[in-house]
Amino acid sequence: MSEIQLLNIPNFYSSYYVLGLSKVGNLKFTRESEFDSYHNLGYVIFRVRGKIGVIDNRDPVGVDQVLYAKSDFYFATNKLLSVAGYNQDKVRPLFPHYPVNIIPLYLRLFGLNLIRLLKPKDFAREIYVMRSRPKYDQYTDRYIHDSFIFFSGSTWKKEPWANQIRAEFIRACKANPKIRFEGGFIPRSDGNNFGFDSELNQKKYPPKKFTELSAKSLVSLNNPAVLGAVSWRLAEHWNSSSFVLSFPFAIDLPVLPRDGEAIHYIQDSNEYGESLNKVIVEQAYHEKVAKGGKKYFDQFCTPEAQANYILDLMQNI
Repeated sequence: MSEIQLLNIPNFYSSYYVLGLSKVGNLKFTRESEFDSYHNLGYVIFRVRGKIGVIDNRDPVGVDQVLYAKSDFYFATNKLLSVAGYNQDKVRPLFPHYPVNIIPLYLRLFGLNLIRLLKPKDFAREIYVMRSRPKYDQYTDRYIHDSFIFFSGSTWKKEPWANQIRAEFIRACKANPKIRFEGGFIPRSDGNNFGFDSELNQKKYPPKKFTELSAKSLVSLNNPAVLGAVSWRLAEHWNSSSFVLSFPFAIDLPVLPRDGEAIHYIQDSNEYGESLNKVIVEQAYHEKVAKGGKKYFDQFCTPEAQANYILDLMQNI
């Protein structure tokens, strides 16, 4: 096993990559003061065999050029196709992932440094939020074909197009008499629901219940995330053998999932009704795509697979 020096304390959103690196190498935290400003942020900064790798797990807001200059490889989980900065030579895309509970590993890796290097409220928040997430489990085949669809999400103030796309999905599910729908938009605390009052749902779902209901859903919408990022729910859906309905990706992926094999692409929300009817009637197609998505996850998206992909690039190029 390669020795991997972790050079910062990542936030919980990056827990998946910390877990992956711990599974394929001898992972240890080594404090280097030049990276202190990156503690508790959406980065995983590490050194292996003398090379520095950076995993940028933020929304697609651009490459951190200071880290880019210090790195040998700069991996971006949201490598936006339309932004020139992500086309720099050292930038590489990553596969979808999702945050998981790694509290024992987190405490073992960083120990007293969590108190020395993080603000008390930040440390408390990391533990609190991580506890709400499930521990990672590479599920066995969970395929089901049922008329139940679950979808729940927030409305975003600066992403009206994403709100509209998701509202139309809610309407399409509710309008189909063959579908039992649960969910809707979560009411905003400021009371401004942007005209989507008919799509609201007063019920709130704890993270583990959300995951449980999503796994039972006939269709899981890969709904657009902030700034064109891919929602981390996507990887969770694939791991649960869910049929994923998606618009084309705005980000680069190392291997693009194929339409009709691991995912079902649509170009316009007008296709919701036809797509829903197709998967209700054509169970064989539904099963093919759902199990194909699970195969894609098992091959490319597990923590070990992602860590091996990263290390292979760093050690062989």
